[in-house]
Amino acid sequence: MKSTQKQFPTSAVHLGWPGWSGRERSWLSKSGVRLVLMAWVAFCSAIATATADTAGAPGGKANSAVVPVPGGGDTWKTRQEAINARAKQGNVDLIYIGDSIVRSWQWDGTPVWDYYYAKRNGMIAGMTGDRTEQVLWRLQNGNIDGITPKLAIVMIGQNNGPFNTGEEIGAGVALIVQTLREKLPKTKILVLAIFPRGEKPTAERAVLAKANEVVSKLADGKHVFYMDVNHLFLGPDGGIRASLMPDFEHPNEEGHRVWAAAIESKVAELMGDTPTPEMPAKPKTKGEAAPGH
Repeated sequence: MKSTQKQFPTSAVHLGWPGWSGRERSWLSKSGVRLVLMAWVAFCSAIATATADTAGAPGGKANSAVVPVPGGGDTWKTRQEAINARAKQGNVDLIYIGDSIVRSWQWDGTPVWDYYYAKRNGMIAGMTGDRTEQVLWRLQNGNIDGITPKLAIVMIGQNNGPFNTGEEIGAGVALIVQTLREKLPKTKILVLAIFPRGEKPTAERAVLAKANEVVSKLADGKHVFYMDVNHLFLGPDGGIRASLMPDFEHPNEEGHRVWAAAIESKVAELMGDTPTPEMPAKPKTKGEAAPGH
């Protein structure tokens, strides 16, 4: 991806104006000259950065995945206000950030959430339908204000699949991580691979796989970490296991149990606490298939 960053000729800046006498300019000390030059360079840098950030695919197509925008409708606004209200309550040691997959911890995943994360003062910042651009907007508009979690777990980008390339989605996730690092410098970040969706492999799944490849490179082993547990939800033929994701997108309770158990050791490590023993699976009723079949 070529940058569209523009070069500004700082050497052409004039520090005086026509008609001024030397005496009228004499007040501008050497210190003043330096300040003017520094301000000009900062101005140029800001414009260049903004231009580069909105650049996308070849041909100058903007990458929508990196441009913060709010979602639409009253439901989205109400949910945004609810997330902000939770942040204002404080006492957040762990925050999950993402779309409806993360939001589902408040639905089918509630028993698993209560087992693993309630005791860790967990907060759910998931929003139905969100793409990377909505998450960026939310992070800049209250979702993480006033809190300092030990760990932020991020899974976002699935809903970008129909609209962006894998590289563009990866850039969006990278900007989310950068935003978290800037606003929450003491918080460790665990980025999870975007879950696949669709019963069988599709072109969109390939886009998400490429995004995961890009995102995996964000891990630095110090502040940012990456895990991919997608294989747990797939059968030998690449199809999603309906016993874990009945709609081939959102985990059910058993899917959440499998998900949480798979990342628990890393979560405990990054939070500096003791790993929680694996949550027992629910006994199966007669005729019900075992997990993963």
